[in-house]
Amino acid sequence: MPIYNKLVRDHIPQVIAKDGKTCTTRILGDKEYIQELKKKSQEELTEYLQAADDSSALEELADLLEILHALAKCHGADVEEVERIRQRKAEERGGFAEKIFLIEVKDA
Repeated sequence: MPIYNKLVRDHIPQVIAKDGKTCTTRILGDKEYIQELKKKSQEELTEYLQAADDSSALEELADLLEILHALAKCHGADVEEVERIRQRKAEERGGFAEKIFLIEVKDA
């Protein structure tokens, strides 16, 4: 019997039951929830970095986006607020579309 001890998506217990299995779960408190979301974001980022093709990469990016939605809510916002902040920062500092790789900065 595998032991996971990790945050899972909301419907996973039903998926497990549909497969004729049982599972043990508990509901996390707010602080532990944020901690587990952070762990989950690292797990999904690692999976994205290891993705072998575009399709797998997009699946992992979708998982990361789901985590971003949840984390935004934990911090009293929604993903639209995160997007507004992203847009403001892009206007002030730019995005990454130009693929600029900074080598070094020297004092004048």
